[in-house]
Order: sequence, then structure tokens, then C-alpha cells
Amino acid sequence: MTVHQLNELLLVCSLVLLIAVAAVRISSRSGLPSLLLYLGIGIAMGQDGLLDVKFDDAELTQVIGYAALVVILAEGGLGTKWKEIKPALPAAAVLSTVGVAVSVGVTASAAHYLVGLEWQQALIIGAVVSSTDAAAVFSVLRKVPLPSRVTGVLEAESGFNDAPVVILVVAFSASGPVDDWYVLVGKIALELAIGAAIGLATGFLGAYGLRHVALPASGLYPIAVMAIAVVAYAAGAMAHGSGFLAVYLASMVLGNSRLPHAPANRGFAEGLGWIAQIGMFVLLGLLVTPHELVDDFWPAVIVGLVLTAVARPLEVFVSLLPFRIPWQEQALMSWAGLRGAVPIILATIPMVSGVPGSDRIFNIVFVLVVVYTLVQGPTLPWLARALRLGASSDAADLGVESAPLERLRGHLLSVAVPETSRMHGVEVGELRLPAGSAVTLVVREEKSFVPLPTTVLRHGDELLVVATDPVRDAAERRLRAVAQGGKLADWLGTGGTAARRHR
Repeated sequence: MTVHQLNELLLVCSLVLLIAVAAVRISSRSGLPSLLLYLGIGIAMGQDGLLDVKFDDAELTQVIGYAALVVILAEGGLGTKWKEIKPALPAAAVLSTVGVAVSVGVTASAAHYLVGLEWQQALIIGAVVSSTDAAAVFSVLRKVPLPSRVTGVLEAESGFNDAPVVILVVAFSASGPVDDWYVLVGKIALELAIGAAIGLATGFLGAYGLRHVALPASGLYPIAVMAIAVVAYAAGAMAHGSGFLAVYLASMVLGNSRLPHAPANRGFAEGLGWIAQIGMFVLLGLLVTPHELVDDFWPAVIVGLVLTAVARPLEVFVSLLPFRIPWQEQALMSWAGLRGAVPIILATIPMVSGVPGSDRIFNIVFVLVVVYTLVQGPTLPWLARALRLGASSDAADLGVESAPLERLRGHLLSVAVPETSRMHGVEVGELRLPAGSAVTLVVREEKSFVPLPTTVLRHGDELLVVATDPVRDAAERRLRAVAQGGKLADWLGTGGTAARRHR
């Protein structure tokens, strides 16, 4: 490649990124997952499009898609709050295993009997579309005010169900007879166990190392966090476990470990996640040939209708039956099983394996994802309101960034007070921080000042809190308690050391 060709490539990539960033605004206003806009950009650039770029390398698309999915799962895990997802883990685990089996059976039967596909093709489609997409779920659900249990189950499901689905798609795409069902179940259980063990171990070891090793520059912490997440994926995959589950769990451990510069870590991961989504969806748009989708439009609509109206509700009902979840929440979970780039990427597996009719499988999956994402994404807020499932009015948690001061044996906490925080109206002296910590600076409306004990905090303030090593965690707990309980934090049982002193 010449320097001139490199310059042209950089120009095209930069223009695509700028257009995609502008598309985010349209997505946020319309309620559509941004994946549709990025797919549209790829289609416009590809065959039958404005630039008529010829691209048909399914294997390269699969490799890049896997790499992008690792970054997306890492970003999702870093942003997942353990206290919200912990109660949802059992339900999400059942939904990601038993629910996948139900969905595959129902959807494959519809593809065979209603559309006329061979059983191998039908089973592949049933398995491919049984995976909810992490990028679509994370991008839509975090903008929709839903109860924490619903959000926790759906986010955990999207992080967990990739592993069993990948195993099923690879098994159904292989030449020769498919393994017996109990063999497949054993493989799925073993890969999940290996992936979970490696992911948790990598996450805890990585968090311990980052807390005890002072890096020379703050910008190295986000890079180290993402590197640890990628190591979890690679280690899990090389050990014949679920790399996707490993990276998600490792990232979730890192995101809940109160690492130095935690907001910066999440911001860096979010930026990489956007780049991964944009690149992956644009590439998938390039891979598709629009004029070939016409013949497979109605078969895709039929399979998608059975998936959305029958398979997904039945999957949710059977999986969540032991957990006594209200029918309103089950109905919303049924409608919120969003598909996105993951099913389209998985549809490249039979193409690479040379399965007969694999092009048709890819086209059906592509149309199904686009059509039903257009329907489900924008209607989620309406359905949540209709089912009276608005989010609780609990105060938002604080954004706390910690920077270690190694030579001073202390920490500098940067605290952002969100709009819904109950810290609004609290005097600095009423924070009752433990001895060894103090609010040293307040930034308000782009002006900074040293507060007095009688200074009243407001929404939008940023505080700089200095704490010595022994009381650093206690100071953060106390700040979060006041943010949740306000001046009554002590009496509500949410206080830190002060609460215990009053008891």
C-alpha cells in the first residue's frame, strides 16, 4: 500500500466515523438502536450502494466481528453494577441455557415447516437468532427507565447466552451427524464453567494488581483495564472455554472493584465500544447484497414473527417460572429480547463452513434483525409505560473517581453530584466524613472555592475530597450513603462509620 492509498483510506475511515457519530444523535432521538444506522452506512457504501464497494469475505467479517464483540462485552461488563445484577444472575443463567433450548426448538420448527428449509438450515437459524445482542441491549436499555431487576436480567442474559449459542451454531454447521443432545449439553456446561472460572480469576487478579501497582501515568489505567479484559477472553478461548463469558465476567469484576480513575476507565472503554460497534456494523452492511434480500424478505418476516410472538415469550415463561416474576415484567422481557450484530456475525459461521444454502441463512437473519429491531426498539418505552414498569425514583449514585497519591499515602477523590442526588441541600459539615478525610475544594458553575463547614452543596457540584489510606473506603461509603439518604443517612441505616457510631 502506497502513502497516497493510505491517506485515502484514512480519509474514508474518518468520514465514516464522523457520519456514524452524527448518526448517534439521530439514534438517541428516535429510540432506534444505532446498529441500524451503521448497517445503513455499510449498505450505502457496498454493493448496489452509492460507492458500489465489492466485499464478500465472510471469514474476515467473522474474525473482526468476534474482536469487536470482545470490546463491546468488556464495555458492558465495566458498566454493569453488581448490586443491580446480583439478584438477577440465577434467572439470567436459566434464560441463557434452558431458554436458548426452547427458542431454538420453536424457531427451527417454524423455519422448517412454515418456510420449507432443510432441518440443518432451520436448526442453524434457530440457534443464530436465539442470541440476544449485547450491543443492542446495552445501548437501548440504559436509555429506557426500567426496573433494575428487568434491566439486570436482560443485560446478564445478553452477556451469558453467546457461549451456548456459538457452540450450537458450530455443531449444526459441521459436516456429518450432529452430536447427541446430552453431549451438546455437556459441552455447553463445561465451556461455561471454564469461561466463568477464568473470567472471575482474571478479573480479581487484575483488580488486585491495579490497586497495588502505581502506574506512572493516569492514562495507562484504562489501557491496562482493557488489556486485562482481552486477556480473559484469550485465556478462556485457549482453554476451550467460553471466551465471551470470561471477558464479560472479568470486566464486571473490574468495573465493581473501585479501581483508580474508574470513570476514566469506563469512558475509555465506552469510546472503544462505539468504535467497535461502528466498524462491525458497517462491515456487516458491506457484506450483504441488497438485491438478494428480496426473495428472502417474507421468510424472514415469518420466522421473526414466530420468534418474537411465540418462541421468546415461551422461552421467558419457562425459564422464569421458578422465580415468580410478575407477568408484566415477563412481558417486557419477552419484547426486549433484542437481536443485533451478534446473530448476523454468527450467520457467517455456516458460510465459512460451506453449509449448503448458507447465503440464504445469512440473508434471512439479516432481514429478521433489521425488521424486528425497527419494531421492538422504539416501542420499548411505550410498552414499559403501558405495563406501568417505570424505573424507581431512587437517587442516582455518585460518580466517584479515585486517584492514588502514593508518596503522600492518600487518595484524591473527585466526586460529581448528579441531578437526582440527595446530597443537594446538605452542608459540608453534615457529610460527617471520617477523621482523616475532608472536602478541600468545590467546583460550581466553572468556579472553584474552598468550602466552609456551612457550605451547602448543590446539584452539579464537583467535590475534591482528600482521604488517607486507612479511611479511603469509609469516606467513599459515607459519601454514597449521603447521596442516597441525604441528611437522614445515619438514621436510615445507610451511613458509614457515622451510622455505626449513632447506633
